[in-house]
Amino acid sequence: MQFTVSQEDIVRPLQLVCSIVERRATLPILSTILLRVQGKQLTMTSTDMELEMIATLAVAVEQEGKTTVSARKFLDICRALPSNATINFNAKNNKAVVKAGKSRFSLSTLPAEDFPDSEGADYIDEISLPQSTLKSLLDETSFAMASQDVRYYLNGLLLEREKDILRAVATDGHRLALGNLTTSSTVAEKNNIIVPRKAILELSRLLDDTEDKVTISFSNQQIKVELTDLHFTSKLIDGQFPNYERVLPLGGDKEVIADREQLKQALSRAAILSNDKHRSVKINLEPNLFKATVTNQEQESAEEEITIEYSGPSLEIAFNNAYLLDLLNAIPDEKVKLTFSDENSSVLITPANEKHERQYVVMPMRL
Repeated sequence: MQFTVSQEDIVRPLQLVCSIVERRATLPILSTILLRVQGKQLTMTSTDMELEMIATLAVAVEQEGKTTVSARKFLDICRALPSNATINFNAKNNKAVVKAGKSRFSLSTLPAEDFPDSEGADYIDEISLPQSTLKSLLDETSFAMASQDVRYYLNGLLLEREKDILRAVATDGHRLALGNLTTSSTVAEKNNIIVPRKAILELSRLLDDTEDKVTISFSNQQIKVELTDLHFTSKLIDGQFPNYERVLPLGGDKEVIADREQLKQALSRAAILSNDKHRSVKINLEPNLFKATVTNQEQESAEEEITIEYSGPSLEIAFNNAYLLDLLNAIPDEKVKLTFSDENSSVLITPANEKHERQYVVMPMRL
C-alpha cells in the first residue's frame, strides 16, 4: 500500500486515534494502529479491546491496501516533521517506509489480518444532538464517577433514556451528579446503560463547543459515537447501577442561595490548610451568613465567611471540601441553591434558577 498526505492533515486525527492505545499493551498488535487505504481515503483504527476509535481522512492514493504500524512511533514521526511537509507512506514485505523531504524512516509492521475485528451490534436506540449540548452534560456529571472502585459498576457513567429525556448519572458512593437534557427523539420504554470511565473521558475530550452534530447509538453490549470523520465504539459495563432516586434527599427545609464563584473562591482558600487525607471543611450556617472552617493536624486553621440568602436556623455540618469544589467547578450558573435537612443528612445542590435539570448530592462527614 502507498499514499501521500500533508503533515497538517494527518497529525490531528492520528493523535486522536493513538490516545486510546495502551503504552504497555498485553499483545503486540494492540500497540499498533491499523492503516487501510481504499478509494481516496485513509482509515486509521486503534483498539484496546474495550474501546475502538476510527478516523478517516482524504489522501492521495498510489496503491490500496492495509497494514499496521507502531502507534507511538508513527505519531512521533509525523508530529516531529515540519507542518508544511508532504508525507509519503509505503508498506510492503513487513516493512513501512515513511518519507518526507530528506527524512526517511523504516518501521516494522505486523499482519493487518491479526488486528482485532470490531464486533457488530444491533443498536436499539439512536440520538443525534449538538456536540456542545452533550459535552455540557458530560462535563457537569462525569467528575463524580468512581475510579478503580471494587464496585465496578461505579467506574462509569449511567446514561438513561426515558421518553424524550437523556439522563446522565455518576456516583462514587460519597457524592452523586445527575443531569438531564431533552432530545428530539423519544423511546417507548425506559432503558439505561453504563459507559466505562475511559470511554466517557475520551468522548468529553473529542467533543467541541459547537453546534456540529454527534450521533450516539446504544445496544445491550456497546455504545457507538459518530462525529465528522471520526467514530468510536465502546463495550459497556455489565452491572446494576445503584438506585440514584433513593439517594436524592427529599424534604430539606433549609435553603441557601449563594453566589457560585464567591462560594468556590472561599472554599478554595480554606482548602489551602486542608488535611491531605480527609480534606474536611466545617460549615456553619447563620441567617445570611455562610462560614467555612478548616483545621489541620498542625493545629493551623482557616476561616472564610460569605454573605448568602438564608433565613433558617443555625446549622453545623462537615463535608469533603474537594467534593464541593468539584461540583462548583462543574456548574456554569452564577447562583447555586444548597438544600440541607440536618447535620447528618446529605446536601442537595442545584443551580438556583433551574428546575432540577442538574442535581448534585454530597454526603456529610462526621464532625
